[in-house]
Amino acid sequence: MIEKVNPMHPDFVMIIVVATEEEYKIAKKRFIHNKIIKTGVGAINVINKLKNLNKKTRLFNFGYAGSNTISIGEEVTISNVELYHPNVEYKETTYRLSDNGTKCYTSCDFVTETDIAEPCVFDMELAFILALGFKSVKSIKIISDNLSLKQYEENIT
Repeated sequence: MIEKVNPMHPDFVMIIVVATEEEYKIAKKRFIHNKIIKTGVGAINVINKLKNLNKKTRLFNFGYAGSNTISIGEEVTISNVELYHPNVEYKETTYRLSDNGTKCYTSCDFVTETDIAEPCVFDMELAFILALGFKSVKSIKIISDNLSLKQYEENIT
């Protein structure tokens, strides 16, 4: 079951974090009373934009993600996130955002294939946001593609 998050609820007022201009446009219409930060795509952009924020700042990461099995256009709440590196295994942190929802894997590249069978999403920012030390982070992802750059490009406009 997907936990529904209501960012308009008074207890949920925070800074909205998006990566791209397309996500910014949607967030600006949807979260009209919140400050929105557009980081740019990927780890270095996230680090450069968010490194000086107070780590107690409540963040809401919103934007597109690919998925192995979830339908394009569906919105999912993220339960936990870890880095995606399919060619090597090593111990690292998995961050928990919610008790219910969908697992997110953060990659440094666009994911076009995976051996993961369970429904999940792939992004390029969320694990890095949490690795910066923010204590209160929630995330909703809109599925833009099923591991296809062509689908992503067609669906984000």
